[in-house]
Order: sequence, then C-alpha cells, then structure tokens
Amino acid sequence: MIIDSHHHFWSYNSEEFGWIDDDMATIRRNYFPEDLATELDENRVEGVVTVQARQSMEETAWLLQLAIENKFMKGVVGWMPLRDAGVKTLLEKYSHNPWLKGVRHVVQGEPDPEFILGKAFNRGVALLKNYGLVYDILIFEHQLPQTIRFVDQHPEQQFVVDHIAKPNIRDNEIESWSKNLRELALRPNVACKLSGMVTEADYHHWTEAQLQPYFETVLEAFGPSRLMFGSDWPVCLVATRYARWIQVVKNAVMQLTREEQNQIFYDNAVKIYQLSAS
Repeated sequence: MIIDSHHHFWSYNSEEFGWIDDDMATIRRNYFPEDLATELDENRVEGVVTVQARQSMEETAWLLQLAIENKFMKGVVGWMPLRDAGVKTLLEKYSHNPWLKGVRHVVQGEPDPEFILGKAFNRGVALLKNYGLVYDILIFEHQLPQTIRFVDQHPEQQFVVDHIAKPNIRDNEIESWSKNLRELALRPNVACKLSGMVTEADYHHWTEAQLQPYFETVLEAFGPSRLMFGSDWPVCLVATRYARWIQVVKNAVMQLTREEQNQIFYDNAVKIYQLSAS
C-alpha cells in the first residue's frame, strides 16, 4: 500500500505562483483533485497528504474543504501566520478539524537567512505540539545549519523535512548537504520525505544513478523508520511522470526488507501525520 505524503492542488495565477518559471511552464495550469485521482487509481495509491502551495489562510480552508469532499485525501499540511500574535486563536479554531495534520511555511523563499530563528516565528512553532500538529520544513540545503539550531529549540515537536532539504543535485554537489543532513537526522523528532529530488536535478537529463548517492545518504541518516514517500505532484511533472517517480523510489529502497519498504511507502506517513484509515 502507498500513501503519497506530499503533493499540491492549486488554481493557477501568475501573481501567486511566480516561482513557476518559464522552465516549468508546462505546469502553469490548474490542478484539482479530479486530476490527481486518475494517477492514484493507476498507481494503486491509497491516500495522500495535501500540502500548502500558497501562504494564506484562504488556501488552508480550501484544502480542508477539499478533504471533506475527497475520500483519498487523508490529511492536510496547511499554512498559518505563525509569527502573528493571534495564531493561537487560529490554532484553537482549526485544531478540531480532523484533516489538519500539520503546518508549513515556505522558509526557502525568505530573503532573511535567519528567518527560521526569528523569535516570533519560533513562538508560533512552539504552540504546534499542543495541538498534535507536525511542522514541515521547506528549505534549501544551504539553510540546514540554521535549521539544526531551529529544531534544537523544539525537542518535543515532530518535524518533517520536505524534499530531502533540496540539495544541488543538478551539479552533483553532496558533501556539505550530506554533513548537515546527517547532523539534523541525529534528532529523533525529525523525519524526512523522499520527494522533490528530480526538480533539484536537470529536468530532462537526470538519471537514477545520479540520484542514488542522495538516496543512500538519506537512508543511512534517517533509516527506514523516519522516511516517507512523496511525489511532489504536480511540480514533479516538469521532470518525471507520477508512475516513474514511484518506481524510482521503489528501486532505491529495494534492498530493504518488505517491512522496511512498507514503513517508507505507508506506515510512517500514517504514524507521523496521524492519518485515519477511513
């Protein structure tokens, strides 16, 4: 069985999705549940965790409504204004929603290199554990040193690193990323998603052999009990088909036991995000 722990829906507009540049022009369109449902059926994916793409409460509310309407949506990682003094009120309001499983901020897009260490931001993050919410970490690999210091402020908070912290796969750079990721992985409250790798490589010329050292590093650092499969659909479509990415990850973990593979493809997502089987 498979849970896709990372994908997005959006109603495209150029203002809010400016990060979709000309090289990614093929995904400048709407992506809704009916578009993903076909992929899930064809690849026998049982359910998904839907992750925010816009930093607005409007989108968080929209995703939670979609989860009510689509049975395959098992959970939502939304956005909340964690730096705002009133975020506790929002958390109180939304914590009763059974589909809200986590919160994410697009730290990779913040111009301040110390953003993740900001006092107000950390005050908001410190509240999440009181509501059983995961915090998804979206960063580039050069932000790992600050992220380690950030995580150390919250030893009781469950964290999930998106897209293996976005190493520079395009240029086969691995040393600095590997060192810092292994250090971060020493914290037992941090898990990691096997997602978003092909879009950190050359969209048209990446190979499984090129990705293999990154897979090996993450497997050694986190072990199968703290890794989970994610597609990063529809972003991944600029570099791979949905079915191919599933097969790439299966190939990368084929040396593991069946139980360990099940952890990565299903069990860990259910456990970490507290997903319902219904």
